[in-house]
Amino acid sequence: MLDQQDNLLSSYNYDLPNDLIAQSPTDPRHDAKLMIVNDGKEDSLSLTHAKIWDLKDILKTGDLLVVNNTRVLKARLKIRLSGGGLGELLLMEPREDGQWLCLGRPARRMRIGDQLWMDTSPGNSLCLMVIEKDESTGGRIIKFPDEFTSRTEMANLLDLYGEVPLPPYIDKENSSEHDEKYQTRFASKPGAIAAPTAGLHLSDELIEILKIRGIKIAQITLHVGLGTFRPLEKEDLSQLDLHSEWVQVTEEAIRAIKNCKEEGGKVFAVGTTSVRALEAAFLSGRGTLKSFEGKVNLVIKPGFKFCVIDGLLTNFHLPKSSLLLLVSSLIGRKRMLKVYQNAIANKYRFFSYGDAMLITPDSVI
Repeated sequence: MLDQQDNLLSSYNYDLPNDLIAQSPTDPRHDAKLMIVNDGKEDSLSLTHAKIWDLKDILKTGDLLVVNNTRVLKARLKIRLSGGGLGELLLMEPREDGQWLCLGRPARRMRIGDQLWMDTSPGNSLCLMVIEKDESTGGRIIKFPDEFTSRTEMANLLDLYGEVPLPPYIDKENSSEHDEKYQTRFASKPGAIAAPTAGLHLSDELIEILKIRGIKIAQITLHVGLGTFRPLEKEDLSQLDLHSEWVQVTEEAIRAIKNCKEEGGKVFAVGTTSVRALEAAFLSGRGTLKSFEGKVNLVIKPGFKFCVIDGLLTNFHLPKSSLLLLVSSLIGRKRMLKVYQNAIANKYRFFSYGDAMLITPDSVI
């Protein structure tokens, strides 16, 4: 039952001590703490405290994990401004003809028609052009040389000259140390500007044991962009709109999901991005789960009816974020806030490199 508070952004706020913001992943990855949310009673916490490694015993033969195989681009580029001085571009998504939507800093000094220069070696640089301002994001449409039209082609350039765009709450003093730490073991499709962080917990050793025990893994792609990580601003959530992100749900993934359900298993999304991809594919199929490729801006908040996933493995998310809305839509906003307070009291680590929670099928309202 929804109440008026469910549609107010301020209702998804909580206070977090800074020392609980994780600065690096656990080593090994599967040693992170895992909070298991049991049954479906909103007035009862009913939590179990475990480790990610325990997933091998919690999940059952025939269950399915759906992971996001996007790979984080080294999407942060240092550039020289046409009027002198230095700046930065954060590549967001490709447009047509070598044009890319970018967030620029300082944006006020990136005017339409300006040239920007990206140094590639001593005495050599690429010339970029500011084409227009993107009103919906405040970003800039930047023209790159014609050979950099796709995510794959751009990934090669960025691997040489870019930096991983770490979240602002992670210390960037030794940013190169994060090049692989900030990628999941499934990362194969370049295109994200942030990691699908729940997947960071799955180590090679755990993946192998899960497979041996008959727990299947299917892959989808959602290139994480503004729609996932941009802070929400409007207090009224009833008309919430998110920036679209590119998704691919293949026939192979669809077959794995259908087989799992037919055999009585449970489908667990690994991360909120997997949830959005799968539920968007279902909605695009008008009530049937079909393969899908294209942009998605699906808003999942309390009141949403889930049709594909049964449970969710997810991290602990920022206050007032669209990801908190999604978690609340599974277990209820009031229970979500109680769960988060319990996580703080038990010194769970938060955000991208933090610990995780498993929302079990029985706990979904």
